[in-house]
Amino acid sequence: MSKLNERNKAVAIEFWEALDAKSVKNSISVKLASDMRWDGFAPFTKTSSSEEFLTKFVEGFYSIFDVVRRETHILIGGISNGRADGKDDGNHWVGGTGYLHVRQKHKFGPISAQENQLRLRWGEFLQFDELGKIIRVQTIFDIIDWLEQINLSPLPKPLGNLHVYPAPTGCEGFVSDQEAKKQSKNLLKYARDFIFGGLNGFDKVDLKSMGMADFFHPNLKWYGPGGIGACLSFKEFEDLHQRPWLHAFPDRRVGDLDNLIAEGSFVGASSMPGVSLTHQGPYLGQKPSNNKCTVNGIDFWREDNGKFVENWVFVDMVHLFYQMGVDLLAMVKHDVGDIT
Repeated sequence: MSKLNERNKAVAIEFWEALDAKSVKNSISVKLASDMRWDGFAPFTKTSSSEEFLTKFVEGFYSIFDVVRRETHILIGGISNGRADGKDDGNHWVGGTGYLHVRQKHKFGPISAQENQLRLRWGEFLQFDELGKIIRVQTIFDIIDWLEQINLSPLPKPLGNLHVYPAPTGCEGFVSDQEAKKQSKNLLKYARDFIFGGLNGFDKVDLKSMGMADFFHPNLKWYGPGGIGACLSFKEFEDLHQRPWLHAFPDRRVGDLDNLIAEGSFVGASSMPGVSLTHQGPYLGQKPSNNKCTVNGIDFWREDNGKFVENWVFVDMVHLFYQMGVDLLAMVKHDVGDIT
């Protein structure tokens, strides 16, 4: 398993380097299975082949930038154990996150070209077959954080801190094969208890019913998505994110995840979707719609001495709000255009 894991992480790095260099199609597609599935972020739609992925997303997205430099904060890999019933799904995944430093030279939907350099938050998980081909990719770029950087966000100012998305504090985010397997196995169980036990334990009244204090350190650093912002303590996390979120979506439920992996002191997960909920209360300026919604999300956690101390969080807010009956991109009052 360890050799496959290290090979897969090396392929992931090569794949990202080819994307960032805007390499010719062949140098990217050689790493992809022909029937590769891409689960993307709004406004893009899912694709079901490598050719469709390259044409609809890679060419359409990367062509708007004249400078692309990737900063990778975390890189982990492993065999997924994301089913709610606890059974291994046996799939090999690699996850990564960080910044894409870009200069936008062309219009992207309602977002006009920008002179200043931008830092786009990205999170991505790649699934591999036994031959080392990428067979599935799940990607989120934080569109709302992008809009906040250029003062065009359609959402209210976040309660949390803006644009806080650092590399792991005091440690290396690239986990090597030297990390103890026992540590990864124990951490995966801990993560499952947190996700399927704690998060799903909300009694719709008291935040303490989930037992989050058993999993998060008091000095937790929770790096939330655009629209929510970062929370720099467990108390801030409860006050600025969890309480408003669960007031709006009290029946939030985590189901089977497309992947859940642990390596060293890091855990990562993505699922599109992996959470179901009903919009029953006001949220970020929007009245309750009572619409049933799903959440496309990506998370990375870092554990230290038995508690999660950092959490890097992605939520596809454009996709979520669209299900609530709100088109966030149409609300951007600046050079509005069609997004393809």
